[in-house]
Amino acid sequence: MKYEHAGDVIPEELLREVQKYAAGRLLYFPAGDEKKTWGESTGYRERLQKRNLMICNKYAHGVTIAEIADEYYLSLDTVKKIIYSKKNDRHLTYAPTVESAVRYMDAGMIEEWIQCYLLLTRKTLTGLVESGKQEKQEKLYFGVVKFPLRLIGRDELTGSNNDPAHVQDEDAAAFPPLVIQYTEGKFHCPVQQEILAALKQRKVNAYPAVIGMNGSDDYRRFMKFYGTVLHYVNDIEG
Repeated sequence: MKYEHAGDVIPEELLREVQKYAAGRLLYFPAGDEKKTWGESTGYRERLQKRNLMICNKYAHGVTIAEIADEYYLSLDTVKKIIYSKKNDRHLTYAPTVESAVRYMDAGMIEEWIQCYLLLTRKTLTGLVESGKQEKQEKLYFGVVKFPLRLIGRDELTGSNNDPAHVQDEDAAAFPPLVIQYTEGKFHCPVQQEILAALKQRKVNAYPAVIGMNGSDDYRRFMKFYGTVLHYVNDIEG
């Protein structure tokens, strides 16, 4: 059997993990019952593709290679290879718009769009994580859907920074979808108060939104009351 250098076969970050347990040893990796492409059975390949997409998006929006390398524990050369690779046929261009969010939704990557939006607009969705207990719960997302704004109470629009005049009329077409939090049967809009105020001032009845929730309890409650009445935004122009 021909020997191959592990670095030519295994991704760099996975190789580091293997070296922790078996550096210098000869290992035999048995084939699976069915011939599958690398990483298919574990989902690792898909996670790697999503990570690489996030890296490309962050770099395209001003995050430096050094910052990316520190965040993902990668070498500078590895980050450069990811950024300048021509093999990424799943590349999606992030933008803080409904159109971009819908494209991510169609690719099964709405959570990645939210991460880009919150990071690259320097926002934090603190409302979704309020305690150590909640931090351990799985974050679930539903959308992009046409969301009736009447479901968000007027008490959401409080404080001096919520003046809709801060959002110019010409910006309305470029609004991102709302990022809504659903907790214990109530909807909240923790990070986009100005946009929400502008939409309500214009008497918009329904607007595209992504709804986030923590854990299975909120998810089951949401699906029971709203899962069949909120419709996905399939038409980008809609």
